[in-house]
Amino acid sequence: MTTLESIDFKSLIAKETNGRMRVRLMALSHIKEGANNTQAARNLHISRRIVNDWIKKFHEQGLDGLKEKPRSGRPCGLDQQQLTQLSDYILKNSIKESGGRLKAQTLVTYITQEFNIKYTIFNVYRLLHQLGFSWITSRSRHPKQSDEVQEAFKKIQNGNYPDDPVECKP
Repeated sequence: MTTLESIDFKSLIAKETNGRMRVRLMALSHIKEGANNTQAARNLHISRRIVNDWIKKFHEQGLDGLKEKPRSGRPCGLDQQQLTQLSDYILKNSIKESGGRLKAQTLVTYITQEFNIKYTIFNVYRLLHQLGFSWITSRSRHPKQSDEVQEAFKKIQNGNYPDDPVECKP
């Protein structure tokens, strides 16, 4: 059986990446250091009832009792084959040589037309996260962009002027 005294909460808190689990560990750490449930709850700005529940779960199941349980929810509207097709579409269309970016509204339209399933933009972002995509993108490349002009501009900005003399008239 695991007891509060046998656990180094400070090192567990430092290693924990889940914010909710960190709060639970902090509550137990306060209690281990002598605070009662009410004081621990007040220090963490949470209700005493929640701290009571965490203490009960800890005593019954140890640290595993503090972990979040899977939550039920509406199942994904797309099956695995459709998710794979969507991933392929995103990879194919996210970077365009002609410039521009793939937009969430474009994905909403694609999902509606291809699979006859309605998704909101919010749920498209959630779906992208589930598929392992990040919505953070780099600046798109303009179709008329010239690498030579950019390199010449960089030289001017760094104080290295191009070889061609520039004639200035008063």
